[in-house]
Amino acid sequence: MKLFKNLILIVILLFGMLLVLTGCSNNKETNTENKKSEVNTVSNNENSERVVDTIDYKAASEKQMAMPEVGETVAIFHIKNFGDVKVKFFKDKAPKAVENFVTHAKEGYYDGLIFHRVINEFMIQGGDPEGTGMGGESIWGSGFGTELDYELVPYRGSLCMAMSSLPNSIGSQFFITQAHYDESQVSYLKSSGYPEKLLDVYKEQGGYLSLYLQYTVFGQVYEGMDVVDRIAGVATSKNSETKDRPLEDVVIESIEVTEYK
Repeated sequence: MKLFKNLILIVILLFGMLLVLTGCSNNKETNTENKKSEVNTVSNNENSERVVDTIDYKAASEKQMAMPEVGETVAIFHIKNFGDVKVKFFKDKAPKAVENFVTHAKEGYYDGLIFHRVINEFMIQGGDPEGTGMGGESIWGSGFGTELDYELVPYRGSLCMAMSSLPNSIGSQFFITQAHYDESQVSYLKSSGYPEKLLDVYKEQGGYLSLYLQYTVFGQVYEGMDVVDRIAGVATSKNSETKDRPLEDVVIESIEVTEYK
């Protein structure tokens, strides 16, 4: 089976859909140049088909969704009027993204920021100090690129880094994938070359497979998806300038970095 034989076509067709994940652009562009380059690097590798054929997506998903181990670094989002969301990290798979997020959280960078972009059955996005989708920076000042891994999939509850239309544009913005399984998408994904074994796991885990191997997955919610769902369900703006921003601010009071006990 050819690995994602229509991947480039997918990127083009889903361009409008993926605009919502911008980190730094008011007209909601995604990192198309960087994305195409990085996706091609992965999908055109001569060993790609062999790699995909050997992946046990079921086992990988169980590992991704498993509870943290005692002593493992985790983070707790304290969200005003909503409750707590707890996430674990994949430091071995996305070391730069994890270091960036954890350092920002420890230094209080995210305290008081809002989820400025909320789309039910897609994702909730935050981490911009300007609250507009145009701000934020990494702990190094300049942006950095994606860290992609075949076994990390944007299932429901995945914690991912947002990016803009510029290369190496990951800064401080992140999103949590909230979508449930959508049966209407399966035939399209199947015809586009997504592996059957991956689609089987998608049926169990939900998520947004169009983002697979395009955005950095660096963490996973292990407790508090009910809170994420409530946030995803809030009323949002329909105005073109503030589209998808909650009408009432959803505030991250703080993100506590601690050890799982």
